[in-house]
Amino acid sequence: MIIQNLIRPAALTLCVALLAQAPQTQEIRIRADAPSHAFPHFWEQMYGSGRAVLSLRDDYRRDLRKMKETTGIEYVRFHAIFHDEIGVYNQDAQGKPFYNYSYVDRIYDGLLAAGVKPFVELSFMPRQLAASDQPHAFWYKPRVSPPKDYAKWDDLIYHFTQHLVERYGIEEAAQWYFEVWNEPNIDFWIGEPKQSTYFTLYDHTARAVKRANARLRVGGPATAQAAWIEPMIQHCISGNVPLDFVSTHVYGNDSAKDVFGTDDKIPRPDMVARSVRKVYDEVKRSQRPDLPIIWSEYNASYSNEVEVTDSAYMGPWLANNIRLCDGLTTMMSYWTFSDVFEEQGIVKTPFYGGYGLIAEGGVPKAALNAFAMLHRLGKQRLQLNEDDVLATKRGDGTMAVAIWNYAPPGERGIARQVHITVDGLPASAQFRSEIVDPQHGSALEAWQAMGSPAFPTVQQYRALREAATKTMHVEGASLTLPAHGLALMEISAR
Repeated sequence: MIIQNLIRPAALTLCVALLAQAPQTQEIRIRADAPSHAFPHFWEQMYGSGRAVLSLRDDYRRDLRKMKETTGIEYVRFHAIFHDEIGVYNQDAQGKPFYNYSYVDRIYDGLLAAGVKPFVELSFMPRQLAASDQPHAFWYKPRVSPPKDYAKWDDLIYHFTQHLVERYGIEEAAQWYFEVWNEPNIDFWIGEPKQSTYFTLYDHTARAVKRANARLRVGGPATAQAAWIEPMIQHCISGNVPLDFVSTHVYGNDSAKDVFGTDDKIPRPDMVARSVRKVYDEVKRSQRPDLPIIWSEYNASYSNEVEVTDSAYMGPWLANNIRLCDGLTTMMSYWTFSDVFEEQGIVKTPFYGGYGLIAEGGVPKAALNAFAMLHRLGKQRLQLNEDDVLATKRGDGTMAVAIWNYAPPGERGIARQVHITVDGLPASAQFRSEIVDPQHGSALEAWQAMGSPAFPTVQQYRALREAATKTMHVEGASLTLPAHGLALMEISAR
């Protein structure tokens, strides 16, 4: 009897554990004729990248071509077009400025040749023009101070934008965006007080851009943590300063204290969308309610977290963020498309929690596969009361449905058995799915199985790129979706 009493709790614990690990079942019912609304692909039109000079590298351009093949990329944004390594701004012995556009032309020619347009971030301060020589902590040491002579800054902006109009034509340049600076509310701007000195910079810059050509689009404040949108709009209205769009940034691991001024604990899958809603509401209640809202940086993390940005976790995170941000923004720029990136120095290993969708050596991450799948969603979103499903319809009537199984980063989670029924389709309808999960379409696990080599061999890199292509394909209306899994089911009546 004593033995039985000892065994029963252990057996009960084992049963509970086994039940907890058993796949859950989810039945999803969709009406083919459900109400729908326009669903522009706001999440894939723009991506960030490493600083300007890196766009001259062959591996950068190779990764950019890969992005063009697999996503809806239209714009690329990067820092430091005015960094001294680009050579734009120079002064002679008498302090008279002169300009060199040799690298600028090669940089923007390269983007256009790949079929994308520049989202021009006007930064950072040329050393000879900087009021302070204090550099930012980034490895390439940009200067983040105000100019010591605003007349010279104005002329730089005017001649730079005028050159772009002359070289590429106003019909082309008018499709670009010109954003003033980067994250002036934190350590990328050392003017004091930060907001008022940034507004001074913005006023000079926006007016100089418009002096070059009134059709050029200019905006800001490009802040971190969804900051300054209301005062930015009010400042531009009261000062009659050009403002064609507002831009700001947020990351999934930003704190509620920094973004909302509260002590709330906002989970990673909700932080970006909550911030997007905050800014949307601020713009809508302003005197410029129709201003385009551009999130010129966002990601699940601003840290180097291998279990986040390098892993299959990103598939569900991205899909959920798209679901929540639909209708609240003009564009969102994922930071970044490639790990050809040197803010912390030269890349030391393929997987280190880098921001890029493509790792060192041209290895696609699971997140790139997720973007490629989500690219195939339709342009009409069907009404559906599900937290982990996006149902869409394409122009040809095919349905594309994203389904995901979210679990926190690094946690195993529970698999889910999913079955989809579509009312209004014939019994002969065809269901085909592609799945990305930790074991399919994720090169991270293959790299770890190799022993996580810091410098893979040529053969190992080839194997990693091959592993990244091996997503899972399933026929039929039912599938098993592991934790961290994202599925794209395509449903055709034929």
